[in-house]
Amino acid sequence: MNRYISLLALILFTLLPLKGQEKNYVEEHYDKSEYQIEMRDGIKLYTIVYTPKDQSEAYPVLMQRTPYSIGPYGKRMRGRLSANDRLEKDKYIFVFQDVRGRFMSEGEFVDIRPVLTAYNSEKDVDETTDTWDTVEWLINHMDNNNGKVGMYGVSYPGFYAVMGSINAHPAMVCTSPQAPISDWFLWDDMHHNGALTLPLSFNFFQVFGKERPEPTTRWGSRPQYTSGDAYHFFLELGPVKNANEKYLHGTIDFWNQFTEHPNYDEFWQSRSTLPHLKEISPAVLTVGGWYDGEDLSGALHTYKTIEINNPDATNRLVMGPWTHGGWSSPDYNNPSLIPFREADKYFYQHEIEYPFFSYYLKGDGPMDLPEAWVFETGSDQWRSYNTWPPENIEEKRIWLNEGGSLSWSAPENPPETFDEYISDPDKPVPYTAPFLSARSFYNGQYLSEDQRFASTRPDVLVYKGEVLEEEMTLAGPVEVELFVSTTGSDADWVVKLIDLFPNTANQRGLNQRDIEVGGYQMLVRGDIFRGKYRNSFEQPEPFQPGEVTRVKFTLPDLNHTFKEGHQIMIQIQSSWFPLFDRNPQTFTNIYQCGEEAFQKATHKIYRSSDYPTNLKLPVLSR
Repeated sequence: MNRYISLLALILFTLLPLKGQEKNYVEEHYDKSEYQIEMRDGIKLYTIVYTPKDQSEAYPVLMQRTPYSIGPYGKRMRGRLSANDRLEKDKYIFVFQDVRGRFMSEGEFVDIRPVLTAYNSEKDVDETTDTWDTVEWLINHMDNNNGKVGMYGVSYPGFYAVMGSINAHPAMVCTSPQAPISDWFLWDDMHHNGALTLPLSFNFFQVFGKERPEPTTRWGSRPQYTSGDAYHFFLELGPVKNANEKYLHGTIDFWNQFTEHPNYDEFWQSRSTLPHLKEISPAVLTVGGWYDGEDLSGALHTYKTIEINNPDATNRLVMGPWTHGGWSSPDYNNPSLIPFREADKYFYQHEIEYPFFSYYLKGDGPMDLPEAWVFETGSDQWRSYNTWPPENIEEKRIWLNEGGSLSWSAPENPPETFDEYISDPDKPVPYTAPFLSARSFYNGQYLSEDQRFASTRPDVLVYKGEVLEEEMTLAGPVEVELFVSTTGSDADWVVKLIDLFPNTANQRGLNQRDIEVGGYQMLVRGDIFRGKYRNSFEQPEPFQPGEVTRVKFTLPDLNHTFKEGHQIMIQIQSSWFPLFDRNPQTFTNIYQCGEEAFQKATHKIYRSSDYPTNLKLPVLSR
């Protein structure tokens, strides 16, 4: 399997039959049945059920709903029923369902189908009603079920696990949304703070965005194109509108829909899961990875929103050293070019996921899982907390200062003190050093990648703190406060928080590429913010050329220890290409504009007493 595991490849991996013993285990211990379960509006959803052959006891139901196909269909059986071997060997009634409008299920598929705010008819449907109707049918028709249902899934199936938590059926006693989608405009998958994830969106919707006229067991075909490397392919593509004109030709429904909605309007707001996370009755275990390039924020926001809106809910969080869905395929997951030395790569599956479902679905064992199991990068160890973020946090600001330095005290420089660079849309800063195929979603390891390739560019500002005399752990979100000006009327701002290794560091042979780690600039957390949304994602505003402007946003949570002898580094730039589309640096509809909108611009980052650019760091005290 390719090193750059896409969410699609990850999901498909769990469906493939395995050789030898694992395949025999499922065939020897489970019977397979296929059903068309009728929903309240008459649409039938294709459902495959694997039931233990041993009928001496009643079993709980463990369900996944997916848009990625529940095959194999017919007599052929899955090689694995769960990525967690202990679950399938402990015996559950495993249920898999094609969601409405996908593969063998009837009906119309809607991407991230909005939750209805009102049900004006008994036949009004959304994903919560489809889940309810499925659970109701299962507990009334499946022999030897014990009346309890759990639901889980990774990525898009994680979104459906969230849907199963909303307006939940009484039999739905627990759910585990894993890398769940929460908001496709603000921070998950397709956008970060309004900036489009270009190769991910372009490639994902080619195989996923076409209307399916009738039930089928086959994946749709994708438009063919000569890919080249991603950086030059998407640079030569030009403005976003050229994707349709040159390659898609209007055939991708969701691409057409979302490019008609460049701002955070009702189209996007209605697809956010977060406003609906109220009155949550199942026990919830939300799972995410610190190096998930797709739904890191989705996991964090799902957990936090349930926690705020449901103070009495049973709500837990797991954040581990994984890329997207890596906990489901530990044999294939490489979270970092400098590998983590986790003692047991199956720790999550065996010590967290297995006891969670065993307790709530079977009543087995004590429930002694903490509120939050969180992996601490840098020190490479698991930590447990009673809350997330932890309670014992001291917020400390670190300011940009003279000569590319960072300071723990506010600058006293004159108001017009700044650093500047020229941002050229024709020469955008790459987000990763390797040259990847344009058909790849993204480099799955970019969130821990060495940033030395970027630090030498003139359009990347670099600031270093003093050598740390003792280790420092950051736990929680990082707030960014920039004071900027530009000669253009729009700009993107990329801020990267980096762990700078000392020159004496020596770990050769421990990393996959045998790279020199003395002076390694390990990305700890970074994100992009589209400047026109600085005051409102609904109502964008242009920059006034030359006017000092405050831009404030939040980087996703982290849990990282900067070791003694290391340094904190911050890099600031205005493109992260082609992971995110280019900002023309003129105030315009970026989905519809042409080449004439793109221009060079000079950006200034201020570091004065009046305009003190800084990051607010969540420093953990133990």
